[in-house]
Amino acid sequence: MKILVTGGCGYIGAHTIVDLLENGFEVICIDDNSRSGTGLLRGAETIGGCSVPHYRVNLCNFEDTYRVFTQHPQISGIIHFAAYKSVPESVANPLLYYRNNLQSLVNLLQCVQEFRVPYFVFSSSCSVYGNAVHLPVTEETPLQKAESPYGNTKQIGEEIIADVARTSKDNFILLRYFNPVGAHPSGLIGELQETPENLVPLITQTAIGKRPALTVFGNDYPTRDGSCLRDYIHVMDIANAHTKALQYLLEQKNTSNYEVFNLGSGNGVTVLEAIAAFEQVSGVALNYVIGPRRAGDVVAIYANNQKAAHLLGWHPRYSLADMMRTAWQWELKLKASEAE
Repeated sequence: MKILVTGGCGYIGAHTIVDLLENGFEVICIDDNSRSGTGLLRGAETIGGCSVPHYRVNLCNFEDTYRVFTQHPQISGIIHFAAYKSVPESVANPLLYYRNNLQSLVNLLQCVQEFRVPYFVFSSSCSVYGNAVHLPVTEETPLQKAESPYGNTKQIGEEIIADVARTSKDNFILLRYFNPVGAHPSGLIGELQETPENLVPLITQTAIGKRPALTVFGNDYPTRDGSCLRDYIHVMDIANAHTKALQYLLEQKNTSNYEVFNLGSGNGVTVLEAIAAFEQVSGVALNYVIGPRRAGDVVAIYANNQKAAHLLGWHPRYSLADMMRTAWQWELKLKASEAE
């Protein structure tokens, strides 16, 4: 089967391409490279042992997007990662996020309809839950108001797909990620952010000396140590869930053409606990300071992942220590590459 991966040059996209290739799928990639290079895709090709055709296309341009489908009419499935994802940037520039994240989705769904692509997997987010009243969240947990325009684009994206599914014979799966971290165990691909906003690359960049200190945004939240609580999940576990979602649809195990799955470890970890886990794995004492709360952050969120376990046969394989270890190995590799 030929699978189109949008945003395939990005962090989760490249790791998912590896998992797809290892499970016998043929892959093509769309990424406009406005926020990525092609290095992770090249690394994925090396790990997977084959080349991946790449189209530098902005999905907000319908004609360019449509042209890829005319060149590959045999596309059987789509995994849609391509989107802007910075919470602070979305707060500062909401229209940029509504235009990019939603127009690209609408254009892609138009191609799904016209080319009758039977399987569509959407990259959603735990941010759709907002500040959930009860934890852990299940797929049936009522969605609260999104805390950021980014989160709202994911809520609206889910609504758009649900509306399309009601009148479609195609099949849609929405995967709500919690906090993907870590890197491929080979050390060939990992998270690339020059100015990261996610916790783990901030930790590793501080430990390696790229940053003088790490700021913990708030220590007065109603959590066990006052810092935000999140559900961290290894990126290769996230990647494997996409393969399992496609296999689930291919084997016609779905009872509805619209299904939602949480992808998390099922465990809540605070920011300060994550720092401690990194220090234990790396042996590096991290220089961090406590700062004010950050706009758009929810207090606490972690997953009930039993639906994915039961229906997809998906079980996270990597521990928090594995996440920190592989992220640190990747950071060390980046430093070695810069020194060459």
